[in-house]
Amino acid sequence: MTKKEILEAVKFDDKGLVCCVIQDYHAKKVRMVAYMNKEALEKTLETKQMTYWSRSRGELWVKGETSGYYQYMKGLSIDCDGDALLFQVEQVGGISCHTGHATCFYRDLEEDIDVIVNRTKVSKSDIELFNLEATINDRIKNPVEGSYTNYLIEKGENKILKKVGEEATETVIACKDGDKQAIVGEIADLIYHLTVEMGVKEISWSDVFEELKKR
Repeated sequence: MTKKEILEAVKFDDKGLVCCVIQDYHAKKVRMVAYMNKEALEKTLETKQMTYWSRSRGELWVKGETSGYYQYMKGLSIDCDGDALLFQVEQVGGISCHTGHATCFYRDLEEDIDVIVNRTKVSKSDIELFNLEATINDRIKNPVEGSYTNYLIEKGENKILKKVGEEATETVIACKDGDKQAIVGEIADLIYHLTVEMGVKEISWSDVFEELKKR
């Protein structure tokens, strides 16, 4: 759909607003829900930077203008009735919620639902892994002076792959030695360097998880 067609298809409520569900482009998890008026939607479509309408302040606000955690539009879908929008966004940094959480939906049902028709519960470790991925992807696109991630990228892929190999070897040695804390540390180093290489190759952990589901 064109921008014009999108604007014509959206049905704003009696307050001139439409509900927007914000989904992480890489992790495929819902980060937040917000509202837009026509002006906010037009600005978002024009700049690709997520702009919302604050119902409490009664004004437009660009996500990240105070926190630094900006969101950039990667895709948009309109529901069948035209009264709700689903945005896929690339999040700068790992925090979407004003409470400091990665997602506004951080309060879960306190019971084990893993057994329900192959549904998988999102754990805190899943969120942390996606946060790591988002941070590394941000460093790739927006280099930061003194960043170790940017140091690796500047040195080139051979340097990254060398570190992946070294950390894999050190993980094996730690496992053979049997020191649990050392094993944890080496696995963390290996995952970090793997995630850097995945970022360079534009591969996400969601891609890896989807492959694992097939096995």
